[in-house]
Amino acid sequence: MVSKMSMSTNDTIVYQSHTPGGCTFQMHVSGAASYIQQGGWDYVVLQEQSQLPSFPIGQFMSESYPYAQQLCEMIRQYNDSANIVFYMTWGRKNGDQLNAQYYPPLGTYEGMDSLLYARYMMMAEDNNAWVSPVGYVWHYIRDHYPDIELYSSDESHPSLIGTYAAACCFYTVLLQKNPQDISFTSSLSTDITDIVKDVTKILVYDSLAKWFVIPDTIETGDSTSVQNYTTDTPQIWYNSSAQTVDVQTVNSYPFTVSIYSTQGQLISYYSREGEEAVYHFPVGNISDGIYIINYQSASGTYSRKLYLGKK
Repeated sequence: MVSKMSMSTNDTIVYQSHTPGGCTFQMHVSGAASYIQQGGWDYVVLQEQSQLPSFPIGQFMSESYPYAQQLCEMIRQYNDSANIVFYMTWGRKNGDQLNAQYYPPLGTYEGMDSLLYARYMMMAEDNNAWVSPVGYVWHYIRDHYPDIELYSSDESHPSLIGTYAAACCFYTVLLQKNPQDISFTSSLSTDITDIVKDVTKILVYDSLAKWFVIPDTIETGDSTSVQNYTTDTPQIWYNSSAQTVDVQTVNSYPFTVSIYSTQGQLISYYSREGEEAVYHFPVGNISDGIYIINYQSASGTYSRKLYLGKK
């Protein structure tokens, strides 16, 4: 569908795909190697198994994150000029009820979707890659156009409209063109496709820096954040003089803070229930380096790359 959209604006996309059902990044490291090692690709799109990035941070850091890194390294080894694009997927229509019994945030669409958002942004940022924010576009359409059915009957895979929205997002990211110029509609009504194109234009085309497609000129601090849709966005920073990680929340209690190595090992865990202005968590016993800090509350999750000591 992306190819057909591009043809409608006089562009040509030549592609191959490796998409066995339920495939994880770990499986792709070997299964997709022959495709990647052909070389000559301008873009390589990576999509993890649909549930895995939303699982608890420790599981994600051990079962998904390292293999995303391996894939990115392989892509760059064989494709000098390739742009890597992470395919941000969407939460299931009513959450992942099967796994919610083990990890309650998965029990709602909002909870699952916010986790997917945070984890894909983390993987893209840490691997100097782009994001095709399909799940983000779906979220907006769900909120503002509830009569548009993005899901097929299994409440997980996309309907034709959902596929069209995903393709619009990829068209915009890969070609960096206004999706409103697309004339291809598949078999959908123009009323529907116009909504999807307008939303994609606002959320993606007008915000390409947000998805790392074009450089963002805003200077950031030592620790770079990736956040979800929640209104409870904590402020997290490293106080080197006090050797603490300081957390200022907004309005959601209780919360937990976990610090992981980039290999997925849990380094420290903290839980708080009060309503202090700022919480100070000691990290003086942790070696200098790069870590992932995960903040979890009833409002959702917030993950951040954390530098301890000198960068």
